[in-house]
Amino acid sequence: MSQEDVLLVFREAVWMILKLSAPLLIVSIAIGLIVAIFQAATQIHEQTITFVPKIIAIALLLLASGSWMLTSLMDFFHYLMNLMAEL
Repeated sequence: MSQEDVLLVFREAVWMILKLSAPLLIVSIAIGLIVAIFQAATQIHEQTITFVPKIIAIALLLLASGSWMLTSLMDFFHYLMNLMAEL
């Protein structure tokens, strides 16, 4: 296995991490921003109030896109196993 092959595997792994985590992070940031605006408007400065909407939104997103995430991860795993088998 050459250095280019190793770099290709690392690049694909980083891309997979970004692809799977980006929706969760974007939703979490959006919910946090909405709650922060609400807290600023109402002057409620409770730090724990942001956790419940984030947890609910992340859980709903995982229910909606969990199968896609699992399929993508399994495809990447099979890709890695095929690479190792070719060595």
